[in-house]
Amino acid sequence: MIALAVLVGLLVTGQPAAMAQVKAKVKVVAVEAVTIKSSRLVESVSAIGTLKSNEAVMIRSEINGRIVEIGFDEGQPVKKGTVLFRLDNTIFRAELAEVEARQLLSQRNYERAKALEGRGHGSVETLDRALAQRRVDQASVNLVRARMEKSIIHAPFDGIVGLRRISVGDYVEAGNDLVNLENIDRIKVDFRLPERYMRVVRTEGAIRITPDALPGKAFDGRIYAIDPQIDPAVRSIAVRALLSNAGRVLRPGMFVRISLIIDRAQKALVVPEEAIVRRGNQQFVFRILKGSAILTPVKLGLRETGRVEVVEGLSVGDTLVTAGHAKLREGSRVDVTRWHDAKS
Repeated sequence: MIALAVLVGLLVTGQPAAMAQVKAKVKVVAVEAVTIKSSRLVESVSAIGTLKSNEAVMIRSEINGRIVEIGFDEGQPVKKGTVLFRLDNTIFRAELAEVEARQLLSQRNYERAKALEGRGHGSVETLDRALAQRRVDQASVNLVRARMEKSIIHAPFDGIVGLRRISVGDYVEAGNDLVNLENIDRIKVDFRLPERYMRVVRTEGAIRITPDALPGKAFDGRIYAIDPQIDPAVRSIAVRALLSNAGRVLRPGMFVRISLIIDRAQKALVVPEEAIVRRGNQQFVFRILKGSAILTPVKLGLRETGRVEVVEGLSVGDTLVTAGHAKLREGSRVDVTRWHDAKS
């Protein structure tokens, strides 16, 4: 009897009205959504580092002496071979005159001994002694000349000299610091990465640095050396990169933030990271199709801050839920209350 009454009611009220009542009972979930499109994507790893000169040396004297000349202005560029310091070489000049006189005498003695031995009037032993003395005296001349050469200190490479530690008239000893010399036409950056990135870090890999001291500025470079040993204490890899330094705006010792570019995709299918739903070890998205939410498995690729590449499971033009997942189930009816723009 009840079934008959319901049937009669449907016939009386009409089917459209009954269907409206059914729809009224269907729960519609408010969501936010985005329509995906292909765009350029760069995956990177962040690190911090310190800048170093391409070449750097502390100029030191190899001998003791008094400074008699300084051949540069502090903080200015110098060329390779420029005389930076001269030490007093008066004593060396006197020593050189003495040993050259002895060397001249031993040379003449050797020539006479050789001539006598050739005529049969001298012994081989006398000739050998004369030859040995000539060689000893020649070595003494070479030694004094080497010391004289070390009294003049040259720039070993092109660079910029720093602030000198001494003045004309100062007496310096071998090993004393005199001035630093830095080549910064190109500049190096040292940084460390966790060992898990060993599979992706490689020589010739591109990096970008942003120095805190130069807000808004970014500089590109390339990795040229990777330490073969992983630090067992912190499980990290030491990496060194080289950058051009036009205008010499970058300086050694600067603190920089580094972005290591791992991979690039020019036409990646990119979705907002918040669209990804993780269930166990799998990733899904809710795709909107004809007003309903369809749970769709996806395979992910490159990552960028806030964005991720989908390499399998979606197509250009698909609409995805970006907010409101918590209330969604497979087949839930949805009402998009806000649309987001996909970033190119």
